[in-house]
Amino acid sequence: MYSKIWRTVVKSSLEERDARIEGILEQMDKRLNHMESEIRDLRIDMRDLRKDLNNRFHWLLGIQISMWVTIILAIIFK
Repeated sequence: MYSKIWRTVVKSSLEERDARIEGILEQMDKRLNHMESEIRDLRIDMRDLRKDLNNRFHWLLGIQISMWVTIILAIIFK
C-alpha cells in the first residue's frame, strides 16, 4: 500500500521537476535569442563605425598630402 502511494508521489514529483526544467530551458532559450540579436546589432554598429572612421581617415590623409604638396611647391618656387 505504501509502495503505491510512494510511486504516485515520486511520479508526480518527477513530472513537476520535468515541467520546471522545461520552463527554465524555454526561458534560457528566449534569453539566448535576445543576446544573439543584441550581438548582431552590435556587430552591425561596429561595421558602420569602421566604415565611417576609414572614410574620415582617407579625407584627413588627402588633406594632409595636398597641404604637404602645396608647402613643397611654395618652397620650390619661392
